[in-house]
Amino acid sequence: MTEPPTLKRAEHVRCAALPEPPGATWSNALRVGEELYISGVTAHPACRAQAMDAHAQALECLRKIAALAAAAGGGLDQVVKLVVYLTDIADKDAVGRARREVFAPPYPASTLVGVRELVFPEVRVEIDATIRLDARRGD
Repeated sequence: MTEPPTLKRAEHVRCAALPEPPGATWSNALRVGEELYISGVTAHPACRAQAMDAHAQALECLRKIAALAAAAGGGLDQVVKLVVYLTDIADKDAVGRARREVFAPPYPASTLVGVRELVFPEVRVEIDATIRLDARRGD
C-alpha cells in the first residue's frame, strides 16, 4: 500500500504596503511551495484619489505585484504568468507599454481579457500573477 502524498501548506503572504481590509474574504497572496499566487490587484485607491489612465493604472498594479513578490522573497523577474482584465480592450497598447517598462524579455506568459466592469467604476485595469520563486525568466 502506498502512502498518500504529503500535501503542501498554503502560506498566507502579508505585505505592509498592501494590507487586506478587515473582514476580507480573500488573500492578496498565497504561497504554496515555490509558487506564489497573487489575487487580482487594481490601482484602487490611488485611481479614486486622482484620475489615472490605463497605463498609470497598469504601472500601479505591477508595483503592487512587485511588493507582494518581495514580501514572499521574490521579484518581478520571477513572474511566469499574468492575467490582465481591461474594461476597454482599446487600452491593451497602454498596458503593453507599462509591461515593457517593467519586464524584460522573455516576458511572462499572459492572458488579456476584456470585461464589462471591475470592482469600482474608475478601475480600468486588474492584473493577477503567478510567480515561481525557484525560477527566473531568461534565455
